[in-house]
Amino acid sequence: MVIFGFGFFLMVLRRYGFSSTGFNFLLVVLGVQCSVVAEDLLVFLRGGRNAAGLKSLAKAFVSVTAVVISTGAVLGRANPVQLLVMTLAELVFFYVSRYINETFLEVPEHLTGTHVFLFGAYFGLALASRFPEAPPGLDKDRSTPKSELFSVLGTVFVWVFWPSFNSILPFSKMQAVLNTYLALAVSAVAAFMLSALTSKDGKFRMAQIRSAVLAGGVTISCIAERIHHPWIAMLLGLLATGITILGSHCVQRCFNPALKLQDTSGVHFTFGLPAVLGAVAAVVLALVEAGIDTRWIELSRLGYDAFVCIGAFCQTISTALITGLITGLILNIKLLKAVHVSKYFDDQFYWEVSFKIISDSLWGSSFSTLMKNSRDLNKKYGGKKELFLFPAQTVLGHP
Repeated sequence: MVIFGFGFFLMVLRRYGFSSTGFNFLLVVLGVQCSVVAEDLLVFLRGGRNAAGLKSLAKAFVSVTAVVISTGAVLGRANPVQLLVMTLAELVFFYVSRYINETFLEVPEHLTGTHVFLFGAYFGLALASRFPEAPPGLDKDRSTPKSELFSVLGTVFVWVFWPSFNSILPFSKMQAVLNTYLALAVSAVAAFMLSALTSKDGKFRMAQIRSAVLAGGVTISCIAERIHHPWIAMLLGLLATGITILGSHCVQRCFNPALKLQDTSGVHFTFGLPAVLGAVAAVVLALVEAGIDTRWIELSRLGYDAFVCIGAFCQTISTALITGLITGLILNIKLLKAVHVSKYFDDQFYWEVSFKIISDSLWGSSFSTLMKNSRDLNKKYGGKKELFLFPAQTVLGHP
C-alpha cells in the first residue's frame, strides 16, 4: 500500500510522474531499513531485548508513512539528495517524539504509531515553508486527465487496503477493520455528495474526491479498535470528509497564501486536518470511557486522562513543526544544491526522459487549440479530416 498506493497517489503533476513513483519507492525502502534499526534502538533504551521480526517490519512501514506524507508537501521542489536527508532526519525526529509519548506520557505503543499522519503532515508543511515559492508563470504544477487518472488509481488502492493498515498494530484487529471500513465508506459517499454541492455547475471534481475519500481512514486511525458503535465511526467519516472538502476551498485559497504555505499535494487537508479531528475524537472518547468506568466519580482520573491525550497531541504537532523548520533550513544549504525554481515539477532534470514523451506532454496540453485550428483549416481547404492533423512534434516545431 505504501509503495504502490501512495506512489501513484502522488502522480498528480503532469511532468513529474517518474519522480513521484521512483523517489517514493526509494524513500520507502530506505526508510523501512532505518525504522527497523531505530525500533531496535528504542527497545534497547527501554532495557528490553526483542529480536527484529515481522512486527518490527510492520512498525517500520507504519512509521515510514510519515515520510511519504511529508514528501507530498514538497513534491517537485526537492532534489533526490534533499529527499534522502529529509527521510533520515524525519524518522529520527518521529522516533524521538514516539519515545517521549511512550516513556513520559505513558501513551500505548500502538497509539503513538498512528501519529504518523499528524506528524508527517505538519512536518511536511513546516519543511515546505523553507523552500522558495514557484514563480507565478510556472504552469508545470498543473495536472492532466492522465495524471489525475493515475492518482485516482493509487487512491483506490490505498482505500482498499486502509483497513488492514489501521489494524496492523492494534490488538482488536477485527474491530479496527470494521470501523475503518465504515468510516471510509461514509467518506466515499460524502465526498461525491459534497463535491457536487460545492461546485458551481453541480459536477464532480476528481481532485476533491481523490483527497476526501481517505479522510475517514485518517481520522479513525488512532481510535479504530476502541469504537464499539458503528454510528460513531460513520459520523467521524462524515465529519472528516466535510473538513477535507471545506479545507480544499478555504484553507488552500485563503490561509495558504496568507501563511505562505506551499502544499503541492494538499496533505494539509487530506491528512493534517483529519488527523487533528482524530486526535480530538480520541480525547473525547477516552474521557467518555473513563467516565463510564468510574461512573463519573473520579474526576481527577478523568482530568489526568485528558491531560495525557492532549499532551501527546501537542507534543507530536509541536515537535513536527519545529523539527520540520530546522530540517527545511538544513536542506537549503549550498552543499545539497537546492533546486532552482525554474526546475520545479519536472522529470527531465533527474531522469532519462525521451524527447517524444516531453513532446506528447506538450501536445496534450495544447490538444484543444490544435484540434480547433485543424478543423478550421479542414473546412477551408477541402474538408478532409486528416489533412491538417500533424504529429505533435511537427506542430510544436520539434524534429
